[in-house]
Amino acid sequence: MGKITGFMEFARVKPAYEAPESRLRHWKEFVAPLTDEQARVQGARCMDCGVPFCTHGCPVNNIIPDWNDLVYRQDWKHALDVLLSTNNFPEFTGRICPAPCEAACTLNLNDDAVGIKSIEHTIIERGWKEGWVVPQPPARKTGKRVAVVGSGPAGLACAQQLARAGHSVSVYEKSNRIGGLLRYGIPDFKLEKLHIDRRLAQMEAEGVEFFPSTYVGEAVHAEDGLTVVTPDELLTQHDAVVLAGGSEQPRDLPVPGRELRGVHFAMDFLRQQNKVNHGDRIAKPISAKGKHVVVIGGGDTGSDCVGTSNRQGAASVTQFELMFRPPEEEDKLQTWPYWPIRLRTSSSHEEGCQRDWAVGTQAFEGKGGKVEKLVATRLEWLKDKATGQMKMREVKDSQFEVQADLVLLAMGFVSPVRSVLEAFGVEADGRGNARANTDDYCSSRAKVFAAGDMRRGQSLVVWAIREGRQCARSVDEYLMGASVLPR
Repeated sequence: MGKITGFMEFARVKPAYEAPESRLRHWKEFVAPLTDEQARVQGARCMDCGVPFCTHGCPVNNIIPDWNDLVYRQDWKHALDVLLSTNNFPEFTGRICPAPCEAACTLNLNDDAVGIKSIEHTIIERGWKEGWVVPQPPARKTGKRVAVVGSGPAGLACAQQLARAGHSVSVYEKSNRIGGLLRYGIPDFKLEKLHIDRRLAQMEAEGVEFFPSTYVGEAVHAEDGLTVVTPDELLTQHDAVVLAGGSEQPRDLPVPGRELRGVHFAMDFLRQQNKVNHGDRIAKPISAKGKHVVVIGGGDTGSDCVGTSNRQGAASVTQFELMFRPPEEEDKLQTWPYWPIRLRTSSSHEEGCQRDWAVGTQAFEGKGGKVEKLVATRLEWLKDKATGQMKMREVKDSQFEVQADLVLLAMGFVSPVRSVLEAFGVEADGRGNARANTDDYCSSRAKVFAAGDMRRGQSLVVWAIREGRQCARSVDEYLMGASVLPR
């Protein structure tokens, strides 16, 4: 490494954040990339640790020590080349990935991990600024046509890799804009959509065609106003089809009062705000303004609901989590290099939120068909002596109520929409995902492949990019007999 003793000399520096009272007034990003000098010093903290566990902790296997060293040496162009060799969209992961690489960092065993995510963010933004991120059209076309259904990170990564291999790629998306979960599920304050748009412009220059407002499946399931393309039509017109849609079936909460107005799935709430930010008109908007909001679910989606509610002017925001409160710090000797369970406070939580753990929702109550309060109970988690698994039970006489004018269900997603798989005649696994392995990503139907959340279930953006890239290689091998695309 360029600075052998850097990890002993320099402390970790976090990127600069705009103050909460200021950033709550707008929807733009509020995290600044590191300066060149800050990135150089942070790159110097990367140890010559022999076995780069960070690379194994990263689903796309980013070659992290190499670009850390290159940033330390201020060789930005080469650092960008190394970064892009494994990750199609580091401007996405550098913003919204939870950074399992940092959990796996060797320095994390007894110190603060190397700021890998912030360095990645700085590299790619420097690349865009310098004009180094340019289209990479293929030298020649293969004459093969591939359809990608779904324009989230898995679909876009797969499409870009296949286009660069020389295939003619068409991406189909039922929403009116391309981007999938990146576009409609991630709030602008975490990922401004200009970052998606500039990538789409690059991909179009590489030959990818985009077809928004297009439903792939049977017409009976399509919303009004969408162009419908049947699976048979798609398979007739293309040499291969990749199913890369999201895990869109949300987990519901079937308790008394679920039917009351004001109880919504989190993604409906987040999607409409992103549409409003795009200038779309919403007939009956779900608004948190002036309301007491309760978010059920403690993950990233729940956190996004907190930040969105506060920006809309909520009177109060409370977030409940079914699981017990995790420890402030993990036992690194027991968890490293794996992702640890510990208390995480997001930027949205810092903006204002009452958080509570081990809470079970029993009912929603209200008047005139509108929710007014939530009835909950305390839970305790005990280890089953026979199985070793944690089991929950209600704490006796612990029932309580909270005011709730708006309830957002952010408890995750269970599977892709079943009608899509059924339309293609693709076999599902026990969880309702498309059955396909990571060796070839082939589904049970000839010519049809599956990747991303459609195949593995709800996951991280970085896993979606990995699966999209690997699936592209499998499709290329299927079409051409061999492939030079990386896995």
